[in-house]
Amino acid sequence: MSDIVTVIAPVNIAVIKYWGKRDEELILPLNDSVSATLDTSVMCAKTSVCARSSFAEDEIWLNKEKVSFSKRLQNCLREIKARAAAEKTVDEAFLERKIHVCSENNFPTAAGLASSAAGYACFVSALAKLYKVKSDVSSIARLGSGSACRSVYGGFVRWHAGTNPDGSDSVATQIADSKHWPEMRALILVVGDAKKTTSSTGGMSISVKTSELMKHRVQYCVPQRTEAIIDAIRKKDFPKFAEITMKDSNQFHAICQDSYPPFVYMNDTSHYIVSLIHKYNEISGEVKVAYTFDAGSNACLYLLEKEVPKIISLIKYAFPSSNPDSFLTGLASEEEVLSPEILNICEPQTKDLIKYAIYTKVGEGPSEVSDGSHLLDDNGMPKA
Repeated sequence: MSDIVTVIAPVNIAVIKYWGKRDEELILPLNDSVSATLDTSVMCAKTSVCARSSFAEDEIWLNKEKVSFSKRLQNCLREIKARAAAEKTVDEAFLERKIHVCSENNFPTAAGLASSAAGYACFVSALAKLYKVKSDVSSIARLGSGSACRSVYGGFVRWHAGTNPDGSDSVATQIADSKHWPEMRALILVVGDAKKTTSSTGGMSISVKTSELMKHRVQYCVPQRTEAIIDAIRKKDFPKFAEITMKDSNQFHAICQDSYPPFVYMNDTSHYIVSLIHKYNEISGEVKVAYTFDAGSNACLYLLEKEVPKIISLIKYAFPSSNPDSFLTGLASEEEVLSPEILNICEPQTKDLIKYAIYTKVGEGPSEVSDGSHLLDDNGMPKA
């Protein structure tokens, strides 16, 4: 039997944003956040791990390149080993072994597409299987990347900020599983896959130190919104869910502008998408689509399945592509002939402002790969 463990883990896109830490080292957030976990069959991180006495040091390869075994990776590994020791799941000799890790994302890294969340959730989930840890590992995934703790679960997830200084109560819990709201869909519009000029970590730090609006958000807005959106998810109330999602995204980006010095993640194309969605909802007579933007220019649209053909057709009309056949990836979808009324809400933009779109749905949490398609070979080295 192979001693290599391989896991795939999902991306999650927050509807109540995590922005700002109260502890940099433990990655403890200032506020709760809420997200939807997206289907691993469309976007995922994949990680293989193995531990052997023959390995001289802990090594990791990410997207086919050897990278340094960072402090955050070390923290996650240390905590998993401590948990395994406490649960007595493996012997002392096994805990002493060094590990090899190989990880790949099937989507752009560092483009505001939640790649670190999927990556660290995958790393920690694979280690948990390797060391046979049974307890909740969301607090360990958090040590790698804050939002990674939400990718440990499928469906709709809440990350509790917690109050304990040691971070023991800053964990993720599932609000509802992936089957709860089967009509929910997500359409990710990839505006740019270039690396960001202000990292999320850097941006958060500036906002915490300088934004007055942020204090108001953390104290008043987020607690109310979190309860309201959880209620909307449980009741499957889409207009309420959508309104809160958009308001929270807008406020997060306003905080970036309210920081000193200010910084931006959205660009002109992002703002055009916002305007288009509001116009579409207006002529529809109700809120049918929500946008949300993480720390990047890409939009994530949340919508119900019946609305997808219209919205895909509208996006293709508003944002023409040089490669229309490969513009949309992910789940299969129909398109729809749009009424003149809908076509009138926008002018077709310059070609290729949106590079491509990914159509997906709410999905499950991390899972072990059982078909033997490991990223490490029998010697524990990367196959690629």
